[in-house]
Amino acid sequence: MNRGLEIKIKRGKLGALLIGFLATLCLFASTAFASDAREEERVKDAGEVMKEILNIPDDIPQDLLDKAECVVILPSVKKGAFGVGGSYGRGVMVCRSGQHYTGPWGAPALYALEGVSIGFQLGAQETDFVLLVMNPKGARSLLSSKVKLGADASAAAGPKGRTAEGATDIVMNAEILSYSRNKGLFAGISLEGSTLRSDGNANEKLYGKKLNAKDIIVDRKAGVPGCARQLVSLLDAKSPKNKSDPKSLE
Repeated sequence: MNRGLEIKIKRGKLGALLIGFLATLCLFASTAFASDAREEERVKDAGEVMKEILNIPDDIPQDLLDKAECVVILPSVKKGAFGVGGSYGRGVMVCRSGQHYTGPWGAPALYALEGVSIGFQLGAQETDFVLLVMNPKGARSLLSSKVKLGADASAAAGPKGRTAEGATDIVMNAEILSYSRNKGLFAGISLEGSTLRSDGNANEKLYGKKLNAKDIIVDRKAGVPGCARQLVSLLDAKSPKNKSDPKSLE
């Protein structure tokens, strides 16, 4: 074979390999970017859901929001997500900063809600969930492990209205109060039997490094990302101070 032709063939093969390698890199990069974008969109959606719910006339009682250490928002959970296959709804948890949860609201950690039984309560449309974590014990449970609502942490359907006046002792003593919005209807809902856990892979995608919920919320190893500023600013404006009994925060 002519030496010049042989060199051209080799160069052609190398070029093809290089093009294939670069195309693979681009594919991985675009996939990673799309995944990161999904996590950011989820955080933005949570901020929008919280904004809309706090503008409902008969919404979450202000005195309960003011006593909450953390808020969990799970936007657009579909009925089909709660099947036997173990799919789940995803969202964020935001807590007040500081050892006793008395500082400004901090960066969000991403969470997953799992459970089969509640799927039958959701109806055909997408449902938004908001959960209030009402004491440090409930917050610590969610930060340290997977929590089964009603077993590992006491839970109840949250009351609606301007204040929680008239709520039962069961509601007032619950560690977690839950609400749902479906087809424009906002109401308290029982999520007993379902579980909440930190979504480690999602947190890594959002922050670009391995972080668990405690790293983000307690140790503050990550700042508030741009996609979460609306949500955090909203909570700071609507409930700037923790009004829980100081003894309950010790």
